[in-house]
Amino acid sequence: MDLQIKPVDRAFYETHLDYLPAKLIDIHTHVWLRSHHQPSPVARRGPTWPGRVAPENPIEDLLATYCLMFPRQTVTPVIFGPATREYDLESSNRYVSQAAAQHRLPSLLVTTPEWTANELEERVVAGGFLGLKPYLEFAPPHIASDDITVFDFLPRHQLEVADAHGWIVILHIPRRGRLRDPLNLEMMLEIEHRYPNVQLVIAHIGRAYCPEAVGDAFDILKDARRMHFDFCANTSAYAMEQLLRAVGPRRVVFGSDMPVVRMRMRRICEDGFYVNLAPRGLYGDVSDDPHMREVSEEEAAQLSFFMYEELLAFRQAAEAAGLSPADVADVMYNNAARLIVRAGGTLG
Repeated sequence: MDLQIKPVDRAFYETHLDYLPAKLIDIHTHVWLRSHHQPSPVARRGPTWPGRVAPENPIEDLLATYCLMFPRQTVTPVIFGPATREYDLESSNRYVSQAAAQHRLPSLLVTTPEWTANELEERVVAGGFLGLKPYLEFAPPHIASDDITVFDFLPRHQLEVADAHGWIVILHIPRRGRLRDPLNLEMMLEIEHRYPNVQLVIAHIGRAYCPEAVGDAFDILKDARRMHFDFCANTSAYAMEQLLRAVGPRRVVFGSDMPVVRMRMRRICEDGFYVNLAPRGLYGDVSDDPHMREVSEEEAAQLSFFMYEELLAFRQAAEAAGLSPADVADVMYNNAARLIVRAGGTLG
């Protein structure tokens, strides 16, 4: 791993992130080895830019990154493998299980909807996992990306098993409408009501990366009482503030999407479309990626980490929503700790 801490990074940390408590739980991280990569005949359904950050992320790199980025914090990650068909699912899940046991970390199983209820249960229990990380990438290939529904990659028979065990399920919702999509909202509420013991965490604030993606979602979700949200890979202070005002600080959890947030960048929104501003040449040829834009050398010199930008946005949202230091500690550690313990895990 080649992660350089520059003066601009240390200045950012000292100036903007002094609000962070001493202990953090990062509920959303990926670890894998380059050797797990495999060719896939199925076209990737998600954005391609996250794959530019790191060809692999061994557990040692993940833990070393935290030490470099957070010199005054202790960070406990919840780990799982890459959620894409481009990596061998058996190998990556096995690696996560071994890494979690070695370092005494909580972990989740990346799943495929093809598994029966018994197969899923056996894999989670045997691997020591605390729950599931389904992803739209594993929906049947014949379904067009814009037509995928939650239950195409997180089938109800798997939710029944998760409900019986009280497992954590981190859900990346599909569809172009993201958080404001009516069908997504309907299915999120169905999981809340039909599977009350599932500890559901909606990833990325439902992919509401720009204000336009929020819509009236939280008016519809106002009756939810158990659903949690992480704000990983999200820099929208607006979306974070609306989330905090809607559900309060006890159902929001810190997640990063490591190693994606090692990217040196700053995000902007243009007409509801997010664009990552990055140094020229640092991530290869990005001319064909509409979510990436290179900036001048002068502007690039002022760019810090995606991780820091996310946490600055949360600080702005927390201040706007009137959160106390105790509330921030809940978001950054205590809320995730409760989910982990309820799922049968422990924290060292």
